Amino acid sequence: MTTSPDTPFARVDRAKVERNIARLRAHLDALGVSRRPHVKTSKALEPTAMIFDGGTGPITVSTLAEAEFFADAGYTDILYAVGIAPTKLERVARLRRRGVDLTILLDTVAQARAVADFATEHEESLPVLIEIDTDGHRAGVLPDDPQLLEIARILTDGGAQARGVMAHAGGSYFATTPQAQCAAAEQERRATVDAAERLRTAGHAAPVVSVGSTPTAHAATDLTGVTEVRAGNVVFFDLVMAGIGVCTIDDVALSVVATVIGRGPDDASILTDAGWTATSSDRGTGTRAVDQHLGLVTTDTGGVLPDLLMIGASREHSVLAIRPGVERELPDLPIGTRVRILPIHACATAAQHDHYEVVAGEGKPVTERWQRCHGW
Repeated sequence: MTTSPDTPFARVDRAKVERNIARLRAHLDALGVSRRPHVKTSKALEPTAMIFDGGTGPITVSTLAEAEFFADAGYTDILYAVGIAPTKLERVARLRRRGVDLTILLDTVAQARAVADFATEHEESLPVLIEIDTDGHRAGVLPDDPQLLEIARILTDGGAQARGVMAHAGGSYFATTPQAQCAAAEQERRATVDAAERLRTAGHAAPVVSVGSTPTAHAATDLTGVTEVRAGNVVFFDLVMAGIGVCTIDDVALSVVATVIGRGPDDASILTDAGWTATSSDRGTGTRAVDQHLGLVTTDTGGVLPDLLMIGASREHSVLAIRPGVERELPDLPIGTRVRILPIHACATAAQHDHYEVVAGEGKPVTERWQRCHGW
């Protein structure tokens, strides 16, 4: 493939993906901890294989569709890192019968009972990680909560495996300085290690201590007691990560290529053919110091167009305008001009597409197409 496709399309810069992967790999290697990358951002085989130099190492998924997709490609060590719904246990068991070491996640006594009952009834020794709440962001059991040991006891008595603990420091996405991100990383590490030690003291092996938001993975300076890191946004990065300093704008490997198709009322805005169906309507920077609205706009060759943002979207149209409060003329972008829109949240933007058009580096033509997994 040597010609550029019709717009809108998701464009990935392979060189940036490789650079982003190498940076985190070097950091984690220096800290002596293994990787179990979260594939939910790309949901594609090629960038995941790049993490393992072409191999099929341990991964984390957010849907059972991902688990099945990657299992079909030879991945056999998979963590399904969303709290388990009891109705999905038969599907989990089917994957395990295929030879996939699929681990599930939970954080309630009710879930533990459902898993234990299923394990007993079907003679399936399901491995489980218990989610730990390290910052009150979303889910998990506090490290000193009595439920932690009760969950482990129910699992063990029911023939399941209490394999260890897992945490996602989602609060780190709001840590805007290196010092705050480092503190979040240590808080995540300490909470999960403490929880694992409680389990071991109570007689549970708990060999796995899994951490890994993208900010904490990059900010951590000590991962003593941690066995694996799951960061996944790192393959593409996005404007949320750039906004808190985890990466730079130049590190963002994913963009949506769009074509200028018109002007808005009073020539105060520019219209393109990439609406929310191409970019998503994620507003993840809306409460941050720098609000990038629905995306930052660059030229087709990657140069940032100063203060030009995607400020509005309908299904198949986007509205580009100068950042509110800034006095600047709109750039001269005639009808037919191609621009690129950098994603607020790479996971959300990627989810709008069934494949990526891939270039080897800036200024290079599209030469690859990476298919991505869809569904749940």
